[in-house]
Amino acid sequence: QVQLAESGGGLVQAGGSLRLSCAASGRTFNLYAMGWFRQAPGKEREFVAAISQGGGNTYYADSVKGRFTISRDNAKNTVYLQMNSLKPEDTAIYYCAVGGSTAYLLRGQTDYWGQGTQVTVAS
Repeated sequence: QVQLAESGGGLVQAGGSLRLSCAASGRTFNLYAMGWFRQAPGKEREFVAAISQGGGNTYYADSVKGRFTISRDNAKNTVYLQMNSLKPEDTAIYYCAVGGSTAYLLRGQTDYWGQGTQVTVAS
């Protein structure tokens, strides 16, 4: 069982930055690939970014590539999402997720979800 707790969301002006964090419980954090998803009002949840167990491989949705950076600190059981050059269309609830591999996360197959953190980008 893995429990996830996101933090770092908030209200920011377009062009601004936010850093999301996701702290995971459990001693097996480094066995899981980690990812971020988001869900905007009236839309389905979508993939944002994923990182492999060791952090050597990262993947991004085309809509965030070049603006967002996913990273992890296995010693702290934490994954991060640095979001720069934010746009109003980035407004959504952002969810942290755990998966068996980045391939599973890219297909939306996750083992555990966090409760989400709201990101609002004002124009």
